[in-house]
Amino acid sequence: MKSRSILIAVSLLLLSCGRGNNYQLPTTAQIDKQIVAGNYTEAAKLIRLKLISDTLTESERWNLNFKLERMDRIRYDFRAKDTTVINYIKKYYPEVSKEEIESWEKSNALENMVIDGEKCYFRSAGRNLFRIDSLAAKHFINPDGANGDSLTRFLSKLIPDLVSDKSAGKSPYIKPVTMTVKYTLTVEPNQVPAGEMIRVWLPYPRSDVRSQSNVKFISASQPDYIISPDNYLHKSVYIEKRAVKDSSARFSIEFEYTSSAQYFSFSAEDVKPYNTEDSLYKKYTSEVAPHIVFSDKIKETTAQVVGNETNPYKKLRLIYEWIDTNFPWASAREYSTIENIPEYVLANRHGDCGQVSLLMITMARYAGIPAKWQSGWMMHPGNINLHDWAEVYFEGQGWVPVDQSFGRVKSAKGNDNAYFFYTKGLDAYRMIVNQDISAPFYPAKIYPRSETVDFQRGEVEWRGGNLYFNRWDYDMNVTYR
Repeated sequence: MKSRSILIAVSLLLLSCGRGNNYQLPTTAQIDKQIVAGNYTEAAKLIRLKLISDTLTESERWNLNFKLERMDRIRYDFRAKDTTVINYIKKYYPEVSKEEIESWEKSNALENMVIDGEKCYFRSAGRNLFRIDSLAAKHFINPDGANGDSLTRFLSKLIPDLVSDKSAGKSPYIKPVTMTVKYTLTVEPNQVPAGEMIRVWLPYPRSDVRSQSNVKFISASQPDYIISPDNYLHKSVYIEKRAVKDSSARFSIEFEYTSSAQYFSFSAEDVKPYNTEDSLYKKYTSEVAPHIVFSDKIKETTAQVVGNETNPYKKLRLIYEWIDTNFPWASAREYSTIENIPEYVLANRHGDCGQVSLLMITMARYAGIPAKWQSGWMMHPGNINLHDWAEVYFEGQGWVPVDQSFGRVKSAKGNDNAYFFYTKGLDAYRMIVNQDISAPFYPAKIYPRSETVDFQRGEVEWRGGNLYFNRWDYDMNVTYR
């Protein structure tokens, strides 16, 4: 704090002395140039100098402060050093050459950034390399063997069973599963001054989606809590508690809900033409900056992939197959550190569930297919995790789930309905929390979110600021019946 006070004092002196000489504060362009160049220390100095100005609007001040926050978050994501990453690679590929490393760095298959003159690697760069680069992947030993991982084996049995269920023709909602969930968020000791109120938002299953029913709140760690109304697109339970010196702060909720699988057994010919003047069509084929943007790259790519196809479902399948073929899953940077996620996916040729979903949504919208975000958790036994997918609107069918990341069910090739199940279906092992991205919370959050796009792990703040992910932990326990 002392060094920052000195910096501000010197900056004020320079500012006051310079007014008579037409002293100019740093421009946004000058700041952004330093950030793009990786000169974070210099960029931070310029931002703090600009923040001294009393002519900034609240929005401008907020944006500048978040630039500082984003640089800190990027530093945290890119904290792996070269020796650690290269040693990891050599564990599976001992003969790797310097030239190969350099080639992977250049293509960003080995994801890295230069920050303040030092090469820094993404925290999962080593493992991701064997997912992203096909030649590197040949050297990686899969501990699950040739039969694939446990989730793949689970789905290879589940999906053919779902598409053959005779009740699917009567209703798309089939084979329900009831789950009891205990969700716990724990703030580490001394992250907030003793006596200050810690504000927490925890994920909760939506009751306004047809695939989820019988949502029942069982208990909370605090006597007072607020469940957000259904019209809020991030469904949450809000709890607060005062910090105690040297003690962790634990927040937990327990609830139950029933989730049904969804399978819409229509053919491409069943899809009717859109009414392009309809408000729903216009809303969900529109751009929404900063992530759903029809850039030249998106326009060119979509045109190439879709070609002359006019049927909405066939167009969607072309986009789906193209992404599934060309963009392998990889552990992701925090979304708040990426300015445009679909552009990032196109440039880096990989993406996690939410990243490829946003690419698919953007391409679908540009192709004239209404599409929107949906997310929460995947609840498959032994594979519980954060997960994102989408919904696509087909005239005559309504909103249909599309899970881009789960891709084609490879074990079901030859059974078209099962193979392309996730272009018009979803298994029951889900907890739907979100119906859009970057929406408001209830009660409102004051400071910038840790996750600026999605909401799954939770959000935490106090009157002094946001608490980022590295200052708290979360845990989910699920029982099935």
